[in-house]
Amino acid sequence: MTHWHSPRFHAYFPTANSYPAICGDMLSTALACIGFTWNAAPSCTELEMRMMDWFAQMLGLPETFHFKHGPGGGIIQTTASESTLIAILGARTKILQQYGLDNRIVDNNDDDDDDYYSDSDSKRYDLLGRMVAYTSNQSHSSVEKAAMLSATRIRLIPVNDSDLSMNVDILQQRIVADLQRGLIPTIVIATLGTTNTCAFDDLYRIGQLCSEYQIWLHVDAAYAGSSFICPEFRHYMNGIEVRV
Repeated sequence: MTHWHSPRFHAYFPTANSYPAICGDMLSTALACIGFTWNAAPSCTELEMRMMDWFAQMLGLPETFHFKHGPGGGIIQTTASESTLIAILGARTKILQQYGLDNRIVDNNDDDDDDYYSDSDSKRYDLLGRMVAYTSNQSHSSVEKAAMLSATRIRLIPVNDSDLSMNVDILQQRIVADLQRGLIPTIVIATLGTTNTCAFDDLYRIGQLCSEYQIWLHVDAAYAGSSFICPEFRHYMNGIEVRV
């Protein structure tokens, strides 16, 4: 058996559990709360909100990422892969809302007539089919899988030869080309610490680009994100506040 917690395991970045993490997992399992809404578990929900604010403080994130200061905050997902999928779905929903639609596809038509789809349904499907996601060709495979699960077309952007970060100039070219084709640039998934090469995308330039074209920016920091607890590494996430 390959033991991921062995000190001789070097296939991927360290995955060993800490004693506080084990204790926290035991407490969470013992409480066994399902906090999917505040009404279902108020204490569990508020504890999660407090934990997310603590984590944002540890990482040195701007106050806009905190619950108590406005639109920020977050939720704890089971995996980074799930987080990326939810980010893509959230970005798609935001585009639909801009057109006065929602992401609900509910069939209330019991008739067998030919007019099965309403005008809003047709508009929704047209918009969903035109949405595009963008990410580095060095990003984790889960990003491409999330696009597949959400039926969102995705562009894999080439990287710079010098540091293997996403080439922002090519990203802009792809965005402009898609706009000219009538497509809708929906989300850019940047990476802080790619799995294969530990490359860091330029969040400042990507954030400026996303602000210019009103595109959702999601940052996958599953690999190197925890290192930002140390102030000396935070320069790698400069620009994370540009597109909020």
